[in-house]
Amino acid sequence: MTRSRLAPGTGIVTVPGGAPVLRTSGGEFLRIDTGGVTGEELVRRLAGEGVPEGEMPDEGGHTAELARLVEAFEAAGHALSTPPRAPLAGRTVHVLGDPVLTVPLARCAGAEGAEVHRITPDGVAELARAAPDDGAEGRVAVVWCLDSPVPDGLWDTADRLPGRSVAWLRCHREGAHSWIEPLAAAPGDVTSRHIRLRRLAATPAHRELAAYWAGHRTPDTGPHPTEASAALIAALLTADLIAWAEAEAEAEAEAGERAGAGVGASRAAVFPARRRLRRIDLRDLTHTEHPVLPVPDVAPLPAPAAVRTRAGAGTAEARP
Repeated sequence: MTRSRLAPGTGIVTVPGGAPVLRTSGGEFLRIDTGGVTGEELVRRLAGEGVPEGEMPDEGGHTAELARLVEAFEAAGHALSTPPRAPLAGRTVHVLGDPVLTVPLARCAGAEGAEVHRITPDGVAELARAAPDDGAEGRVAVVWCLDSPVPDGLWDTADRLPGRSVAWLRCHREGAHSWIEPLAAAPGDVTSRHIRLRRLAATPAHRELAAYWAGHRTPDTGPHPTEASAALIAALLTADLIAWAEAEAEAEAEAGERAGAGVGASRAAVFPARRRLRRIDLRDLTHTEHPVLPVPDVAPLPAPAAVRTRAGAGTAEARP
């Protein structure tokens, strides 16, 4: 017989002399109307205690009522009939860059269920050139981590990954600050090029910042990520991957429902990680978040109109 379990973060509190109370994963306390079922019976059932595997429980004649109560817990999301699935299960994450960041990132993503692979810049270019794979849509991500500023043009090819149904996430360091750029999951999302344009537009020192990025600077003096700051960066990157995976799972579920109804579905839902630029101060491990939008393409200038001089008039008019 399948044994239900309380959902992660939930619990039942037994008040001395009172009825059992449910503490939800959000921290709320809800009174439970157990009917003819005792609190001990409910706790034993939800915790899976006291009944050997394969045997029908004897709950003092309240089996049917207990089953209905457990079903109500499951319907409300407070109990699960199967173990919870890891948030990145079924997702492939390719990582590359500096080991001080990629090693803890691979460990964090793997612990959340991702299949983690090392990849080279040539491998990223191959992913960016490949035709979109419908079977892998929303299931493959590339994360590129640098313990330095981004050299000009390094991420240009990777910026094409969202157009190939591959999620694109990245981070880099400039002096004492590490930057986590928004995850791009679809055409029209914020890319590394958009971040550069937005940051140049936001500072009066745009010439100096552009020169810094281009390498016209003194040798790097750090600080480099420590074990603690690298763990923080890896955790934040993993959180963005989880947000991406959850959004894709919701889109897949909605697509299935709409397909059953004969209605088309879109995967263009935007979640916060796709519009958020993070800055981590490596000196005190504080971080700030900044909303950012993609930069629209500039419309081409109209072709110059041909100009002719009207004979004898001394004036010019544009010819359409």
